[in-house]
Amino acid sequence: MIDQVRPSDLQAWFAQKDADAQPVLLDVREPWERQTASVSPDGCTLLAIPMHEIPARLAELDADRQRIACLCHHGGRSQQVALFLQHHGFAQVANVAGGIDAWSLTLDPAVPRY
Repeated sequence: MIDQVRPSDLQAWFAQKDADAQPVLLDVREPWERQTASVSPDGCTLLAIPMHEIPARLAELDADRQRIACLCHHGGRSQQVALFLQHHGFAQVANVAGGIDAWSLTLDPAVPRY
């Protein structure tokens, strides 16, 4: 089961880390989406890898050491990526529930909605 973490609870989820490495917010949206609306949360590394590139770039993530929260527009694509990561041995994975749209609505209204 993939953790569903609201944007407002993301820092607390990252803080639960059992891992040695900096937690990662994995933005799986397309480049044009990131140009339209993006975030820079404290306490984690932001890594942008479009969903379709995840299989080829899996080695950029550390299954043993990192907590990874996946982010997309509304939470659908990021949920699929989180499940993919879990299937490939990543134990500390979450989906940012509601995606960047929920981020804008509940956490930071300065983040544009699209």
